[in-house]
Amino acid sequence: MVMVKWVLISAIACLMMVVCPIQAAEKDLRSQVWAYNGKSYKAIQNPEYIAYDQALRNYLAQRIERRFGIRLDSKRYSGFDLLEIESLFRCKKSSEPYDLFLKSFPKTP
Repeated sequence: MVMVKWVLISAIACLMMVVCPIQAAEKDLRSQVWAYNGKSYKAIQNPEYIAYDQALRNYLAQRIERRFGIRLDSKRYSGFDLLEIESLFRCKKSSEPYDLFLKSFPKTP
């Protein structure tokens, strides 16, 4: 019984060493996006808007990869396109391919 207890404690410790850095990286990206919460911008050329959009793109691309296993280039889609792509992936049928949804989004070079 004591051996089982130590094995269980060791397994939990190993799991925490793997999960904690992943969650820390996600919180870091999320906090970068939340730093822009409530701000408004006069134009899309505004440097703060560009920084916000890049932070949003990076966060969403990582979240899509983690949840769906699909790696998307954050430079090829806008932040709002990535939000829409994620919502479509959540609603798609299991028999539908992901590429079917990605064809409807323009890729920006």
